[in-house]
Amino acid sequence: MERTLYTARLERKECISESAQCYHFEFAVSSDGNNVPDFPFTAGQFVSLVANDPSGKEQTRAYSIASANNSNRPSNIRSGNILDLCANRTGGGFFSNYLADLAPGSTVAMHGPYGYFVLKQPITDSILISTGTGIAPMRAFAQWLFPENGPNASLDRSEGKEIWCVYGTRHESELYYREEFEALAAKHPNFHYIPTLSRAGEEWTGLRGHVQEHVARIIEERAAKLGQTLPLAPVDPTIRPADLTFDINAYICGLSNMITSVREKLTSYGWHRKQIIAERYD
Repeated sequence: MERTLYTARLERKECISESAQCYHFEFAVSSDGNNVPDFPFTAGQFVSLVANDPSGKEQTRAYSIASANNSNRPSNIRSGNILDLCANRTGGGFFSNYLADLAPGSTVAMHGPYGYFVLKQPITDSILISTGTGIAPMRAFAQWLFPENGPNASLDRSEGKEIWCVYGTRHESELYYREEFEALAAKHPNFHYIPTLSRAGEEWTGLRGHVQEHVARIIEERAAKLGQTLPLAPVDPTIRPADLTFDINAYICGLSNMITSVREKLTSYGWHRKQIIAERYD
């Protein structure tokens, strides 16, 4: 199957963490030299960027889209063909460093969108768990659930479900998009932003440790509130997989070791594998 190759033009770039050299990018998508009127994708999906490295070899790298489709731009900005990405410099890597060096107005080839790391319907109570740049699809989820601008401004797609965003990183300076998530939590009582640091300084007054520790607390406190006994009873094996429904799901994005640790913690509580949706980037 032939892939449609688009051109992504860098409209804006911002360093969102000096210590981690992490950058936020806004790209406008075009095809055959013309802006496409709309580039549809589902929050949580990714695109693949294509460029030649210094030796002339073609390289392809997948990046989760860090925005929802056409949902969070000011009304005076045509946003149907705009998407955000998030990447940081890496030692010895090509593509993320290539992006970090791009100047506004530069272009890069792209194809997509792809992926099944998307919110299940209907929306349930959900735990969004990420580390590092794994926060990108969580930002997209949050924008889709609680759009602030655009044609769906003030539409609450969460349907009142509890949404926990558990984000782990090493240092306070590496809490990407922190102000956005804090503002969202202040506005929506059912959205809970839970950052945790593994190498926090003495001045940090928030949570410490790894994400799985705080995910465990959420699950245990929720179970107590609902009168549930952990571990949960096994799912009835006579129910077809396609017919399984749950009252809570977890979405995990980050490195393999973190995903494995969180998955093991969730399954220890009796969670079914279909409740655990994960995407790794290593």
